[in-house]
Amino acid sequence: MTTADIPTRDPIEHARTLLAAKPDGLIEAVAREANVSTRAVLELLPAEQRLFLAPERFEDVWKELASWGTVLFLMHTPDIVLECEGSLPIGSFGHGYYNIHGDSPIGGHIKAENCRAIYLVDRSTAQGRRACSVQFFNGAGEVMFKIFVRRDAARQLLPDQLERFEALKTKHA
Repeated sequence: MTTADIPTRDPIEHARTLLAAKPDGLIEAVAREANVSTRAVLELLPAEQRLFLAPERFEDVWKELASWGTVLFLMHTPDIVLECEGSLPIGSFGHGYYNIHGDSPIGGHIKAENCRAIYLVDRSTAQGRRACSVQFFNGAGEVMFKIFVRRDAARQLLPDQLERFEALKTKHA
């Protein structure tokens, strides 16, 4: 048997098959297994689970998220899933970064010009719970960071943040 005899697997079709088998699967895990970008997998989700926002909306979206109170800021790389709860400080552009500082554990410098897409994501988790997030993607189609609607002690989405998330979706639909 030569390599020409071995069927090739289209990575996008493989990702589609993985999602069909586990529709609540972790997007990053599907992307790794299918050898495609996280954004490519996100684009395979049903349209009602994702809403694209232009990257030029970065500062406007950030400012809106800064009004939500304490959020869950998440960074997911192959090596770590880092979660931090805090309010998002309103930032300013300078020295090539969107600089965020304030009385929050969330602070630093974001290379906002590297943002190539923003998605509002609304889907179920493996536990069957609704999860709502705003995800910022870079040019390689990988997540820069995510901002999640937080949960209360009973693991329910906070109503005020969910309302703001829904308003953001309606505003950009």
